[in-house]
Amino acid sequence: MKLLSQIVLLITIMIFSSVFFVSVLFTGMVDDLTEKSLGNQAMTVAKLIAENEEIIHAFEDQNPSKTIQPIAEMTRELAGAGYVVIGNRDGIRYSHHNPINIGKTMGTSNEPVLKEGKSIIYEGTGISGNAIKAKTPIINSKGDVIGVSSVGFLTKDVKESVAKNKASVLKLTLVILLLGVAGAFLIARRVKNLIFNLEPEEISFMFKEKEATLEAIRDAIVTVDSYYQITSMNKRARELLKNHYREKEVTIENSRMRKIIDEVISFKMTLVNQNIILGHQLYIVDSSPIIEEDKVKGVVLTIRPISEIEQINNEVSKIKTISENMRAQNHEYLNKLNTIYGLLNLKQYDRAIEMISGEVRERQDIINFLMSSVKDPLIAACLLGKINRSKELRVSLVIDEESNLIDIPSTEISKSLVTILGNIIDNAMEAVRDRDRINGKVKISFTDIGKDLIFEIEDSGYGIDIELQQIVFTDGYTTKSGENHGIGLAIVKDSIDVLNGHIYMSKSELGGAKFTIVIPKV
Repeated sequence: MKLLSQIVLLITIMIFSSVFFVSVLFTGMVDDLTEKSLGNQAMTVAKLIAENEEIIHAFEDQNPSKTIQPIAEMTRELAGAGYVVIGNRDGIRYSHHNPINIGKTMGTSNEPVLKEGKSIIYEGTGISGNAIKAKTPIINSKGDVIGVSSVGFLTKDVKESVAKNKASVLKLTLVILLLGVAGAFLIARRVKNLIFNLEPEEISFMFKEKEATLEAIRDAIVTVDSYYQITSMNKRARELLKNHYREKEVTIENSRMRKIIDEVISFKMTLVNQNIILGHQLYIVDSSPIIEEDKVKGVVLTIRPISEIEQINNEVSKIKTISENMRAQNHEYLNKLNTIYGLLNLKQYDRAIEMISGEVRERQDIINFLMSSVKDPLIAACLLGKINRSKELRVSLVIDEESNLIDIPSTEISKSLVTILGNIIDNAMEAVRDRDRINGKVKISFTDIGKDLIFEIEDSGYGIDIELQQIVFTDGYTTKSGENHGIGLAIVKDSIDVLNGHIYMSKSELGGAKFTIVIPKV
């Protein structure tokens, strides 16, 4: 049976059962109340007759019926009773609605009334038919029981009246039942529409299928509502975010992630390749809105570790780096080649030879310096790449000749140093280029003397105001436009914290900012 049919049938059965049992209960109550009410009414009429002085005195007459019959019939008609019978101690009738029965013996026993002087109410069948009866003794002035007053309301009359009321109740019951069935159908159809006309088994399977699919995805998948409440997450997400949400409330706490969620909800847009730091590691976050009725109800977040992406794209990254270095060198050498070509055309051979020798000597000096002063190939390659990049940007990048970096404890430290130095040098070159596109200068110095590795990077840019020095390392803080800014210095600070190091900011002698980085060797 389909869900729609089940809901309609269930609600119909509930409504029918409720109405049926209420009707039965109501009918039973009406019957009980009617019997009790008629019994009390019959007793009241019987006592009024028993206390009638004219009737009591008539018992002493030669023909009591002559006086009693008119009074009894008038009372019966006024009370609407089925019969009013008055009899003596022997049960002989002095009154009856059918005069033929006057003088005959009463059809039911009067023993409890006459012998014990009791007033009784009961249902019984007599000469007039089934009735609810009341009998009470008639007592004379001496206190003797001289007769009985019997009043009855025929049940057939009562049942006709009750039947009419029951018919009205039945009609109302049918109306309620029809309205209930119609309402049940509408509710059931709305429920089906809300669940996309799927059956419970299909919903159950889809839920399990979705859960299995999410658990099988190696990337962290998280869905949240507009209040940062996590609505679902796979196993990878639970492992990744275990320290970044409140367990009881399951609420996202990471400020950078909240900012991404707010942007997606506010602009109904998809954000891809957003950098975020979780647990001292860098991750890439893609986010898409969950839209219902043109309103964003939540956000789906896909979180991937940058390390896995780097592992997958390692070869591509190497080629890209080589390509950028070659492009920078090609741009630089093309300019110098054109200059040499012009000198040769002008027959300035000495100047051409001098220029070529100077260029070869400068390039060789840089390589020789890095090979002798920086033993770690990753850091040397990083510095060489930044020198080539500086030439493309027309920024003077100078490495202090007294610098020395021989003792690098481990490969992990050198990888972190590449991240730290690369971000700070890039920021420095961009800062000096924003201020002066011709005479910008960046100076680097480093040493491994003592127990620490010490690096200094200073530039001739605008510098950083003292009040901003406490917030420039905050994830998401930036003065640049565009996407994915505000993460570089946050990565630097996080990497330094992982190495148990420190970073200090001050004013450079070149006029800009000066960063001093101290990394302990142990």
